[in-house]
Amino acid sequence: MSSNSRNNASPSGDAGERDVANAHTPFPKGRVAAWIVTLAIAAYWAWSVARNENFGWHVVAQYFFDPVVISGLYVSLGLTVVAMVLGIVFGLLLAIARMSKDTLASTLASLFIWFFRGTPLLVQLIFWYNLSTLFPTLSIGIPFGPTFVSWDTNSVISPMTAAIAGLALNEAAYMAEIIRGGLLSVDRGQFETAEAFGMTRIRALRRIIIPQAMRSIVPPTGNQLISMIKATSLVSVIAMADLLYSVQSIYNRTFEVVPMLLVAVIWYLLITSVLNIGQSYIERYYSRADRRTSGTKVAADGTPALVPAQEAGQ
Repeated sequence: MSSNSRNNASPSGDAGERDVANAHTPFPKGRVAAWIVTLAIAAYWAWSVARNENFGWHVVAQYFFDPVVISGLYVSLGLTVVAMVLGIVFGLLLAIARMSKDTLASTLASLFIWFFRGTPLLVQLIFWYNLSTLFPTLSIGIPFGPTFVSWDTNSVISPMTAAIAGLALNEAAYMAEIIRGGLLSVDRGQFETAEAFGMTRIRALRRIIIPQAMRSIVPPTGNQLISMIKATSLVSVIAMADLLYSVQSIYNRTFEVVPMLLVAVIWYLLITSVLNIGQSYIERYYSRADRRTSGTKVAADGTPALVPAQEAGQ
């Protein structure tokens, strides 16, 4: 009797649950209306911009592949690659130094990061470019003693070297904190177990810790790369012929300011869009498995076991 009553009650109970679920479902017509309004506004805005002659779209098309613009684009891309590579290398060294038990190394790394993160990049670039006003000559020798060799500062600090030094050192300060955060995300037991196996600290970092920290390091590094592309536009103030400087040199001659700035904007958007796609792919690659739980394997006796670099990177 009770079994029949339960069977008879289940359909009505399921219907009631469906009614409750449907009661909390957003009304689909509201979403459709929101999409229609949004697309209508976007279409009207695009139509207004495309039909506005003040943007000078014919000038944009004329100069988009101009040799001067393309040359400046290559300079911007080259600066980005060189500055990022140097920034990552110096940032790794700074991160290791800041995490070191050596008080001197940790203090110097902290002071470096504090200074270059605390001052504007534009000011740093201007200081590097005008270094000769502070130090007319650069020399190598013994402090308070004889000088072995010296150079004229203007012959060493060109717009190119000033741009690379300013961008790379500034980037190193930010990458140091990104890498340090990634290293701290690895379980402390990995360090302790590596020491128990007789590994040196450098070998443990190279074989065990850094491969596991890459999951936390790679995504923000992609953001830094995109920011670096845009930051290269600042080198135009030190007469470095990057993309923005090349565009400025053209509109200073033709007085087509807005169209030429649009040329630079479109190129920056194209580059950052490609980098965004690459960053999304890398993030999916490193997020395809939960390495936070698999990063440290626990042995039968409860002690953490090392995860080799090959396994951590799979």
